Amino acid sequence: MAKWGEGDPRWIVEERADATNVNNWHWTERDVTNWSSDKLKELLIGVHVENDEGSCEVTEVSKLEGEASINNRKGKLIFFYEWNIKAMWTGRSKTGIKYKGNIEVPNFSDENDMEDLDISVMLCKDEPETPLTGLMKKEGANKIRVALGSYVGYLKTEFTQGMILPTANGVCKQQSSQSKAKVDKTQIGSGSSAPPPSTGVKIPTCKFSLKETFLTSPEELYRVFVNQEMVQAFTHAAATVDPQTGGKFRLLDGNVFGEFQELVPEQKIVMKWRYNTWPCEHYSTITLNFLDHGNETELKLECKGVPVSEEESTKRGWRQYYFEAIKQTFGYGAQLY
Repeated sequence: MAKWGEGDPRWIVEERADATNVNNWHWTERDVTNWSSDKLKELLIGVHVENDEGSCEVTEVSKLEGEASINNRKGKLIFFYEWNIKAMWTGRSKTGIKYKGNIEVPNFSDENDMEDLDISVMLCKDEPETPLTGLMKKEGANKIRVALGSYVGYLKTEFTQGMILPTANGVCKQQSSQSKAKVDKTQIGSGSSAPPPSTGVKIPTCKFSLKETFLTSPEELYRVFVNQEMVQAFTHAAATVDPQTGGKFRLLDGNVFGEFQELVPEQKIVMKWRYNTWPCEHYSTITLNFLDHGNETELKLECKGVPVSEEESTKRGWRQYYFEAIKQTFGYGAQLY
């Protein structure tokens, strides 16, 4: 039998006459329906695709029925969402002819894998046939799928804070869900599943710098880091990028996220940056400086506040999943330092 004061702090609820839900150990539910509705509209409206035939854009979310919630049961997070979505898209051919169409996502829920999501794209009644319909059915549907994936990523991070509270030893419980987790090469950290220390615990940190040369202009290399489509291209995964001061970014299927703090086009990017297995709410500061050397650009990276235990894996991650991936994707290969 444990000595007095040494028992699992989660069971303190047994000693309370008011049955307080200590550390949210018992069932806790948070309704995120209203937030989800706004976030889905924000992510879907403005989705844009184009090719030699013309361009298409999602202009309106005409129907959004459903609900979403986050539940905590004994330290396990369960994400529930179920939506019926209808939207409208408009197209414009290279000759200036305009077209209108509809999009339906009849069953967007936690029970379906994103790859199997049914997305229907069609022209409005009485609209003439156009190759733009095919563009929306293929490229447009893919971008809609990415946007919906970004919603799930935001859902699992923006509203999980406080759902599982620190225990007596100051450690946050690792968040988990019933949704299928995919672990692959996009992970940039140590990949450890051990529970990270919570905010409030002093974390030994370090700083380091890296530099790399790319055969492109500072303008183009800068765009690679702030343009959502280009980020998705070199990471080969869903991403959300809001390129403005205070704007959030999320990439590599939610494994990396943060916020832009300073943006100087063609010259510098400063951002709060973290990997999802780092201690709760702990961010490093990343500064990217773009130096013009004529036919090439030198990129200098300065990283401060990285947990000491993550230094080498973070360096490897930046080299492999940023620098090398950008060169391979866009053809900016140059001599490595």
